[in-house]
Amino acid sequence: MEFKIDTKNTFTTIMPPKGPINAKLAGELQAKVEEMRQSGSKNFIVDLWLCLEIDKAAINELVALHEESYGLGQSIVFTGINEHVMAILKKEEGLPINLAPRMDEAIDIISMEILERELLGEE
Repeated sequence: MEFKIDTKNTFTTIMPPKGPINAKLAGELQAKVEEMRQSGSKNFIVDLWLCLEIDKAAINELVALHEESYGLGQSIVFTGINEHVMAILKKEEGLPINLAPRMDEAIDIISMEILERELLGEE
């Protein structure tokens, strides 16, 4: 699966292709994040604006990816989520992932978390 990748100084944006967010896509996203980590990226924004559907298995995979990232002292934010997918995600009580409505807000979250880790001596 081809992901659009945009690497900046402090984060990498990953945009999956158009289609549903299912377990297959989530697994391939996990592999892409791992590949980007190997090349030095630490913080990620996943832009889901081309993804129009999501299933339960994919939600669990996204949560696992989020937990792994934060366990490694890294950040990950999901953005560009359409209303339908957001409504499904909101049904998941206490969903432990970072969601940002817009790209600029996702960048702000990444920037604040980087600053927080620097101030606390974690990065």
